[in-house]
Amino acid sequence: MRQIFLKILTLCFFTYASGQNIDISGTITDAESGFPVPGANILVKNTTKGTVSDFDGNFTISDVEPGSTLSFSYVGYLTYEVVVNDNSSLNIQLEPDIATLDEVVVIGYGTQTKKEITGAVSVVGSETIEALKPTRIEQALQGQVAGVNVTTNSGTPGGGSTISIRGVSTNGDSRPLILVDGNVVEDLSVVNPNDIESMNILKDATAGIYGVRAANGVILITTKTGRKNMPLTLEYNGYIGFQQTTREIPLLNATEYGIIVNEGYAAGGSLPPFDDLSVLGEGTDWQDEVFQTAPITEHSITLKGGREKSSYLYSSSFLTQDGIVGGNKSNFTRYTNTANYNLDFLDNFKFKSGLTLTRTNKRGLPENALGSVLFNALNMAPNIPVRDENGEYSLADGLGGEVINPIAQMANTYNRTKVMKLNGFGGLSYNFLDHFTAEANIQFNYAEVTTFSFDPIDFYGIGKVFNTVTNGAFEGFDIYRDYTFDGFIKYENTFKDAHKVNVLLGTSVFKTTGVLSGITANNIRDNDVANAQEALINDPEDIYQERGSNPKFDGRLLSYFARLQYDYKGKYLLSAVIRRDGSTRFGPGNKFGYFPSGSIGWVASDENFMSDSNFFDLLKVRASYGILGNDRIGDYRFVSLLNGEGTYFFGGNDEEDQIFGIASGPIANPQIKWEKQKTLDIGLDMRILNNKVDITTDYFKRRTEDLLVSPQISGLLGTGAPPFVNAGVVENTGFEFAIGYSDNFSDDFSFSVKYNVTAIKNEVVSVSGEGEYLEGGGFGISQPAISRMEAGFPLGYFIGFETDGIFQSQEEIDNAAVGDVAPQPGDFRFVDQDGNGVIDLDDRIDLGNPIPDATMGLNISLDYKKFDFAAYAFASLGNEIVRNYERNQQLVNKPNWYLDRWTGPGTNNSAPRHTIGANGNTVFSDFYVEDGSFVRLQNVQLGYTFSNDSEDDPLFDKFRIYVSASNLVTLTKYRGYDPSVGNGAPIGGGIDNGFYPSAKTFLLGVNVKF
Repeated sequence: MRQIFLKILTLCFFTYASGQNIDISGTITDAESGFPVPGANILVKNTTKGTVSDFDGNFTISDVEPGSTLSFSYVGYLTYEVVVNDNSSLNIQLEPDIATLDEVVVIGYGTQTKKEITGAVSVVGSETIEALKPTRIEQALQGQVAGVNVTTNSGTPGGGSTISIRGVSTNGDSRPLILVDGNVVEDLSVVNPNDIESMNILKDATAGIYGVRAANGVILITTKTGRKNMPLTLEYNGYIGFQQTTREIPLLNATEYGIIVNEGYAAGGSLPPFDDLSVLGEGTDWQDEVFQTAPITEHSITLKGGREKSSYLYSSSFLTQDGIVGGNKSNFTRYTNTANYNLDFLDNFKFKSGLTLTRTNKRGLPENALGSVLFNALNMAPNIPVRDENGEYSLADGLGGEVINPIAQMANTYNRTKVMKLNGFGGLSYNFLDHFTAEANIQFNYAEVTTFSFDPIDFYGIGKVFNTVTNGAFEGFDIYRDYTFDGFIKYENTFKDAHKVNVLLGTSVFKTTGVLSGITANNIRDNDVANAQEALINDPEDIYQERGSNPKFDGRLLSYFARLQYDYKGKYLLSAVIRRDGSTRFGPGNKFGYFPSGSIGWVASDENFMSDSNFFDLLKVRASYGILGNDRIGDYRFVSLLNGEGTYFFGGNDEEDQIFGIASGPIANPQIKWEKQKTLDIGLDMRILNNKVDITTDYFKRRTEDLLVSPQISGLLGTGAPPFVNAGVVENTGFEFAIGYSDNFSDDFSFSVKYNVTAIKNEVVSVSGEGEYLEGGGFGISQPAISRMEAGFPLGYFIGFETDGIFQSQEEIDNAAVGDVAPQPGDFRFVDQDGNGVIDLDDRIDLGNPIPDATMGLNISLDYKKFDFAAYAFASLGNEIVRNYERNQQLVNKPNWYLDRWTGPGTNNSAPRHTIGANGNTVFSDFYVEDGSFVRLQNVQLGYTFSNDSEDDPLFDKFRIYVSASNLVTLTKYRGYDPSVGNGAPIGGGIDNGFYPSAKTFLLGVNVKF
């Protein structure tokens, strides 16, 4: 009876409770920004009852039974659940789901989730760019992405870099195609890194959807924009800091210099020039005179927001950076203004647009060449003061024709380059018939480049090649225009919940034109740069009209493409592309080319036999193969043009009798056709341990055929430049591996670490014929080229003599093979490779190459409470660098390792004697080739985010302060300024002529969001 009574009582209780259902209301906001989240889904779990938040993030859901669970969800956020008790008002904060946001990847003309991708695609997000604080976008790629290598062309402010994706595959232009919001961009200095949302790098045949110029890979840059239903927000990012050189090359001081010079004169049979070494002292440290601490500053403001059907953004930034060499003389300043606006006219009719105006102003000094400022600082004699007793700049007499006083050189250098670039895009998309989308986009670039230089009357010393007896000024004004139109139709549908189909048909048109102009003026009044502009206005000479050359160019591309993407139940993936490209750079018979590519994937982790596995969250195998085209040569090289310059003399040989005219241009070849690249990729993607560990590995092979090369030709064919021909094959075979681990150990502590490595083997399979080769790269004065493209060797390898120690006695010389210049004890012994008893050019061998065998990146970040820390490192292993910054003259300075020279039998077997007499020690050999491997701590950053304790009227949504250091430590055996030396040349790269080093930078910055 008692049990029956309890059951009746319990039933009555639940009946009463069910009658006390409550109404729940509240607000949903973003946990980071505090902004409302409109359109979020609220569902009573295990029921069909639910609602959606309004524009302000508010919601109400009626008749909810206490004890029920409410589920809050929205795309891009982690799902949040709460159990309803007697609380009728809720304030819900949704945390952004970084993993989910990262799943969406931009590909050609669309997006895919990472799970669906069948190609080799890597992503660099805005958080990485913000942490690195690069002044140029390329700096944010180094060490972040497997297979991407960035070689610094110059450390000067605003200096460019060469990006290579999976090695150098051509002896021509090997740069990847770079698109910013679909717009072709050649010069990344005009893009503000703060405006970038993400960078997606297409590394394999899937880049074929972009056809022409995609053979070297594609970098898709997406800029930031506002979000629908987003209140107006203001963000400020700024920093100030300073830069220093990473190192100075140890040179001889004045006393050591006097000892070495006296010894060299004595060894050459001449009277030593310094009678009393004790008066020389330390002398002038020319590197200290040239290098300086240089300031750097950037300010950036961003406004963004959105309404129910629109979003918008405006950003403005200012960057100014002095150089560690020359200070303001090598300043770079950039102003950037960006705006974009997106509008949904209707649910199925959308508009997007963007506009960027960039102005840059760059001053420069002679660099990275014979006679550059750093070249002179290294070779200038330390016993010469900066100024003489009269206060004038000291002359560099006796130091050869190229070495001059670098301080005087900087003072007499006046040049600047101003760039105004306007680029933008606009697009319309229309959805119709449920599964179709039509889209049309147009992008344009307009640039004005103004250059100015003034060459005053200078005298640096007797016989200097830089002496000028007549001053002159030059001003150039070049205009560049291009536009791209893309139109396509997409069909997307899923059949029977298993077969997902995406079909794309489209066309693309690209046109680029330009007009070049320039004027000169001489005899500038008072030899003063202030009067140069007046002379250019009042007495100009048109350089193009004077020489009869054509200052215009015009190039065009026309493409048609189709792509099919298919997956079955999300497990079996297929993508196929065919593209037909036409280029004005080829003749009528070869103008168009067809370039197919395809890729497949298998998501093994979705198979039934792996359903019980708790180890793999994702296991995907993928493969791709395709043929891509490249047309990166000069315009109209298939026809003969009268665009060369001819110089004629009438009546005599004096300057006033000299007349400029037209001559035949480069030799034509009507048979040239597309350079083709065949690329294979096999990859594996894994995520394990509850998505905490992410692993990607790829094997790839890229074979470039029908290379567009300009071979050496006989003078009997004409006086113009050599023609382009299709000849040669280059292969890159490599392996990529990337692994990352991230975890939130508690609410206060999170940690992540990422590592990637890429190993590449580069080989030239053939040139044009057996035994033929192409040359490039200079060393010293009047020596043969030292870089080659030759079958069986890496592209651009160094060829020179192998040394076998130092001759210690005359007896050793008498029993050895020697060259034209008879050696003496203390000179190099060169290896007689062919054994004919004579050292000649046939004894030169492979001494290394500028292409690294492997590159690595290591990135670590951690957050503890309100502190955040990040560190980024990069390593390049296995490449060589040629040391070419030492001038072979009697009185120039030397690095201090010359103190360890050969001074007698048994004293040294690697560094030769010092002499001004005739010797073969300065010919190119392995003595001048050094290991260029290095490990660099690229960036270290520590930040602190202040609390916003005021709930009623907060002053800010986020306030973060940080300190940052870049290029802090570099570990290398290379004795030059910077082991990241390069000039972007496939044949002739890796030669250090006094490379302007990348600066060590220290910053103090803030990030504020209102």
